[in-house]
Amino acid sequence: MYKHFFKRFLDICISFIVLLFIGWFLVIIYLWLTIENKGAGALFIQERPGKNEKLFKIIKFKTMTDECDENGILLPDAKRLTSVGKFIRSTSVDEMPQLINVLKGDMSLIGPRPLLPQYLPLYNSEQRRRHEVRPGISGWAQCHGRNAISWKEKFELDVWYVDHCTLWTDLKVIFLTIQNVLKRKDISPETSATMEFFTGQDNN
Repeated sequence: MYKHFFKRFLDICISFIVLLFIGWFLVIIYLWLTIENKGAGALFIQERPGKNEKLFKIIKFKTMTDECDENGILLPDAKRLTSVGKFIRSTSVDEMPQLINVLKGDMSLIGPRPLLPQYLPLYNSEQRRRHEVRPGISGWAQCHGRNAISWKEKFELDVWYVDHCTLWTDLKVIFLTIQNVLKRKDISPETSATMEFFTGQDNN
């Protein structure tokens, strides 16, 4: 009952109320990033697979510039990540525009994070089960390591959530997410400024 009806009802109510109260703050962040991103814009919009692998356009605040080297190739993430962007990422404010995705029905407040479409052919049958529910702004994997754990661990946690999607689990994720955000914990892996690409090698 919760997974198929009440969860969606809570998503709509909570997202609407939060946007109502913090809308002014998101406008300030938007204007701030518009200035700091050196013409790259304040929003990052990209296609991601959602429930049943249906593609949708995710909305995030853009934390990097579009600066390129002399050959026109984008600079590494670490060099394009601005000080403002680093702060916004560390506090997870960059994820807040996804409340609009939640209202539209593309996402849920809690669920496996929506990843890149090019990963779809790389999943094994068990990992593919992460798409049996709507992707979330935060999820079980995010509050148990986020970007600091391996892809294999991340997918195992995602599938665990699919099989244990209850109100109690979602409340626990919300509590742990707030705790991690306040501590600015597990924002990036040790080897890069952002999460490394999934290659499917963990499936071997």
